[in-house]
Amino acid sequence: MRRSIATGFASIAKRFLHHRHRLEIGNPGAPPSFSLWGFCFWVRAFSDYRDNLRNGLHNLQFYEALDLFTRMVHSRPLPSIVDFTRLLSVIAKMKRYDVVISLFEQMQMLGISPVLYTCNIVMNCLCQSSQPPCLASSFIGKMMKLGFEPDIVTFTSLLNGFCHRNSIDDAIALFDQIVEMGYRPNVVTYTTLIHCLCKNRHVNHALDLFNQMQTNGVRPNVVTYNSLVTGLCDSGRWSDAAWLLRDMMKRKIDPSAITFTTLIDAFVKAGKLLEAKELYKVMISMSIDPNVFTYNSLIKGFCMHGRLSEAMQMFHLMESKGWKANIVTYTTLIHGFCKSKRVDDGVRIFYKMSQRGLLANTITYTALIQGYCLVGKPNVAQKLFNQMGYHGAPPPDIRTYNVLLDGLCCNGHVEKAMMMFEYMRKREMDVSIVTYTIIIQGMCKAGKVEDAFDLFCSLFSKGMKPNVVTYTTMISGFCRRGLIHEADALFKKMIKDGFSPNERVSK
Repeated sequence: MRRSIATGFASIAKRFLHHRHRLEIGNPGAPPSFSLWGFCFWVRAFSDYRDNLRNGLHNLQFYEALDLFTRMVHSRPLPSIVDFTRLLSVIAKMKRYDVVISLFEQMQMLGISPVLYTCNIVMNCLCQSSQPPCLASSFIGKMMKLGFEPDIVTFTSLLNGFCHRNSIDDAIALFDQIVEMGYRPNVVTYTTLIHCLCKNRHVNHALDLFNQMQTNGVRPNVVTYNSLVTGLCDSGRWSDAAWLLRDMMKRKIDPSAITFTTLIDAFVKAGKLLEAKELYKVMISMSIDPNVFTYNSLIKGFCMHGRLSEAMQMFHLMESKGWKANIVTYTTLIHGFCKSKRVDDGVRIFYKMSQRGLLANTITYTALIQGYCLVGKPNVAQKLFNQMGYHGAPPPDIRTYNVLLDGLCCNGHVEKAMMMFEYMRKREMDVSIVTYTIIIQGMCKAGKVEDAFDLFCSLFSKGMKPNVVTYTTMISGFCRRGLIHEADALFKKMIKDGFSPNERVSK
């Protein structure tokens, strides 16, 4: 794929290397003929569009922008290409990419000649739109026919288009081609490709490119660092990400709320709440305001460690700063309280969330169901489960089923769990090894070791492989029944299948 892109650009590259001068193009097109709308309309349209341009286009609505374009093309004399380009830029910022492309085509039919900046706006829209990728590439040839030599902005837009479609090989090939043609990538070009590489988990390649850009004298900005920090954190390399934060501060590049929030969230997920809190303090000391994502990450960290009073303090601080809690905030708190067996508090937060007009999602309901199971109320949990999918409540997903199955088994309702399990299989639901392991564990705890082993053996005929937890569960079941020979045989099979015994099995 990568070489095909390079080959595709080869002919254009040759033309570039022999045609490295800018051509200025006039507006040779004769004024088009229109149906007679009336001289008075033309006079009004001319003055109206001038008023719009004078007052600024920042607050323009989409339909107003289209109306303005219509009035501009009917004005005499025609507005300058600068005015048309300003309008196209505004519509592009509205993400109406296909509309910009269409309006540009209308301008050409009317004989309105573009400038390079206009062409770059259209190139960006072609790359971001639903149009086939080949149209963006062929637009370079069209620009040359109009007398324009594409610049680094043009190619960066095309590069962004490949990245937008996750065509990483094409993006890398184009970047190499840009350098071969003698163009000097700027910080936006480098950052675009670095972001794409990080997004696709090619973090080492992104770091190499980061070092290359600095060697070539291109100074990274906060967006470059944020892309790398996010990529490293997503790959579990939070210590490298923390080093990058120190590096950017050393270079006097101010980190943003995104930088800190990404790192705080990574530390929380790694179970390093103390480090997350320290980062939060640094963030505050630098007068960088936390956002709702920052607060949500810290609330999650406190809940994961059972520090619920601190989680609620952070929740109240967040609201006092003017941030509205979202469904993630409330669900995190509900899960935290339910996990700590404080289900009544979780329910109160659930009702508070509903009063504020936020609709609970499947994860919210699953957290409550798990809470009721943990406090020995599987019947209440099942009642709540039965409400899902009706009267505006979200439907359960496979995790909801697994949580309820586990709750029923742990509370001695193995028969109910088996009935639900059979229902899931008849409905041809996506039953995973996790679901089977839950049922096998429930059977073993209920003393039905032989039935559990039959189900275990059936996994292989279904093309499903047991994992180390499944093996451990079954081995423990044999041991509790005193079936040491069977347990030993299964242990040896587990080793043969490539699983390392965990501490529980080794004992």
